[in-house]
Amino acid sequence: MPSLDDRTIARLRAVVVALLVSGIGLGVGIGLVLALSLLTVGLGVEPSPFVLLVISLISIQGIAFGGVAVGYLLVRGWTPDDLGVRLPSVRDLLFVVGGYVTALVAAISGALLVSVTGAPAGENQVTEFASADPSVLLWLVPASFLLIGPGEELLFRGIVQGRLRETFDPIPGVAIASALFAAIHFLALTGGTGGRLVTVTILFFPALVFGTVYELTDNIVVPALVHGAYNATLFSLAYLAIRLSESGGLQEPGSGTGTAAAVLVDGLTALPV
Repeated sequence: MPSLDDRTIARLRAVVVALLVSGIGLGVGIGLVLALSLLTVGLGVEPSPFVLLVISLISIQGIAFGGVAVGYLLVRGWTPDDLGVRLPSVRDLLFVVGGYVTALVAAISGALLVSVTGAPAGENQVTEFASADPSVLLWLVPASFLLIGPGEELLFRGIVQGRLRETFDPIPGVAIASALFAAIHFLALTGGTGGRLVTVTILFFPALVFGTVYELTDNIVVPALVHGAYNATLFSLAYLAIRLSESGGLQEPGSGTGTAAAVLVDGLTALPV
């Protein structure tokens, strides 16, 4: 039986580290959400959709993802400079605009295709919060830039992709990091396994965009801005679609029915964020 060469072993180690970092970040986040939710209930306070949202954002994107990323930096002896933390240049901003448009087109195209074809798709748990209180989606717009984009990009592009790129070429490095990023959203979805996998597959393509702009600019602020703008736009569109659907403002021309609204809302709730 042939032995593995040093390069193959190094790549396997990189994948294992990437899996561990992703898993630890997700596990810590879920643990914190459960602990804080139970604490809230124990104090006799029934968590509102807004409170649950705040708990999730701070626990997962803020403390868990950010904390694991910082911990990894300390263990490796890396500094923010190793992640390319700096103000974007004019060139970087052009990549922000291009990446934002590309990611949005990819996600909306995939979600509308799912909606039109009737393929099963998982829904983000944010949809459950929004169904009880659509205004939650408006709070997610600033959170996209302040917590979601920076937290997820710091861990999955800065740390995971950065570690993979130590041994992998650009294309496989970006692809593996994007697949891991999409996969961790499986638990954040509701519905059957098949539907969740459909949504995870859609998310893989925007994730490729985030990874590509990071690869091309070597500036973690760029994918963080792209990701933040992408999420903020999806939350805004979902809010408008829900409100218009409720008011009957989205109807098939001349039909008097809410078919168009239903298709649009279904498509937007399937959008991966």
